[in-house]
Amino acid sequence: MATPASYALIFDMDGVLIDNTRYQARAFQLLFRDLGLTTNARRLLARLNGMPATNILKTVFTNPVPQKQLEEYASQREFLYRTLYWSHRRELPGLTAFLQAARAAGFKLALGTGSAPETIGYILDHLHLRPYFDVVVGQADVLRGKPHADTFVVAAQKLGIPPGQCVVIEDALLGEQAAYRAGMRCIGVSTTLKAKQFQAPLTVINDFTELTPKRVLALLEAHSAVPKPSKALAQRAYMNL
Repeated sequence: MATPASYALIFDMDGVLIDNTRYQARAFQLLFRDLGLTTNARRLLARLNGMPATNILKTVFTNPVPQKQLEEYASQREFLYRTLYWSHRRELPGLTAFLQAARAAGFKLALGTGSAPETIGYILDHLHLRPYFDVVVGQADVLRGKPHADTFVVAAQKLGIPPGQCVVIEDALLGEQAAYRAGMRCIGVSTTLKAKQFQAPLTVINDFTELTPKRVLALLEAHSAVPKPSKALAQRAYMNL
């Protein structure tokens, strides 16, 4: 029988540790307004959440935009987001209790996010969550962000746990696809998407009050196969809604 010490849990940050999607969307919407764009940020993030901001921004322009300009826009969006979210930073219900229980049970824990180091610190250190994670992997640690598998593959390598024994906890479709590309199973969090919008998660939770280490093990034993990433869902993410 599998034991928690055989497994690792890899958490996304935005929309998983915290419920911040509406603040992210508002920051994008304010940027778009400033740039004279009419793109709906909430619908955009429903498709592309999990990607680096520069990659998301690439999709909203009709003509190519130089990378340096995209990085400037991303920095502007980051400033807007931090300003909007500053006094609202709080963990998803049940998170700390679950992290404590998972560590006590023997699970290895990692953070796998597309955020830059300063953005990771803005959340992890403010909420005092960093000590719970054995490994933190962010934008600076990989060449390609989600939906590529790199973030989760690097996290597994640093933990010393095979991909097939890692469970990714994600709120975004592209993050779920990255998990399957990495050869991992996934638990969905319904902060950004509805349960039916995920491809094939082990389960979908509203928050961490609904999850225990024992339940994670039961889900793993009941669903041994890793789903293959869906080409149709990946293509849909890049289509205009």
